[in-house]
Amino acid sequence: MDNHDFFRDAIAIAADRVRKGELDRRDLIRGLAAVGLAPAAFGIGGAAAQAREVVVANWGGDTARGFVAAWLDPFTKETGIKTVMDGSGTAEGKMKAMVDSGNVIWDVVDTGIGSVMQIGNRYFEPIDYSIVDRAKVPPGFAWERGIANYLFSYVLAYDKAKFRDRQPSSWADFFNFRDFPGKRTIRKDIQGTLEVTLMGDGVPIDKLYPLDVPRALNKLRQHKNDIIFWPSGAESQTLLREGEVTMGMLWSTRVIPLSRDTNGRITWTWNQGVLCPGTWAIMKNNPAGRELANRFIAFAQRPEGQVELFKMIGSGPANPAAAALVPPELVRFSPGAPENAAVQAKIKGEWYGEHQTRVNDMFLDMLA
Repeated sequence: MDNHDFFRDAIAIAADRVRKGELDRRDLIRGLAAVGLAPAAFGIGGAAAQAREVVVANWGGDTARGFVAAWLDPFTKETGIKTVMDGSGTAEGKMKAMVDSGNVIWDVVDTGIGSVMQIGNRYFEPIDYSIVDRAKVPPGFAWERGIANYLFSYVLAYDKAKFRDRQPSSWADFFNFRDFPGKRTIRKDIQGTLEVTLMGDGVPIDKLYPLDVPRALNKLRQHKNDIIFWPSGAESQTLLREGEVTMGMLWSTRVIPLSRDTNGRITWTWNQGVLCPGTWAIMKNNPAGRELANRFIAFAQRPEGQVELFKMIGSGPANPAAAALVPPELVRFSPGAPENAAVQAKIKGEWYGEHQTRVNDMFLDMLA
């Protein structure tokens, strides 16, 4: 037996220990990946290694801690199945590399509708709607390979101290630099940006889709010297807090704590907001297997856990049944509360699946 055969035999022994539960399979997968070997070659990749654990991935920070408290720990307590939180970020490139290499270490990922629509067919498993309930999300927020897990909005935020006589209340006001002077800030991405720009140019909420891209880009082009395009939620907060802008398009999860921190000097309106879902997806050939991954997503649909997540990090419940459980004093902060959702546009993921890459390139060219 040469060294190569010995090494393969050692890996085979380790794989057998994984199957018996004596060795952590994900540590073995990481080790094989580090030396350039595919776990599937040793019979330990994907469904061949039905581990009794679920690894959930998102972007870390408060969101990761919220997921653990609202969903992962309760799931483990009820089922006895181990859960692991990976907050290293669910970038598309990372997810694609895992599947392409056969080194998938995540089961369920918190991602966006753009990723679900653009890479889902190749990199995500179909959601099993015999386990997961479509009725537990708003209409239009369940797709073949993804489903809403929480809600957030793009909203019009502004500095009340800058507008003592008249407060802005619409995107038309946002683009009205004569009556509402000062710099503005908008996200440096087309998602949400195109919708609010078109509403600011007079397009009614119910006529937004299909998005009129030339009209939106032309509107932005006219005013881009008066707009700071933010690349991160943290920067959008800073621009308003420090007075570099008087108004901005912000994520609701950013403006709500900002309003609290400034004793209401920075505030927002839900009117003409753009309601969006965070999205669960299941990695193709995930180690836990489709059935267990779907069971976790179904568990996370329970309204009680979604309300706990909302209380912790401001991400609104996706399950309509959760509305009755939100404390009355917190309803005004919930993007999906019926009275707040009623005045907002609802983002259409299918449009982004078809157009996102091409139109985002056009948007960035316009900025340049």
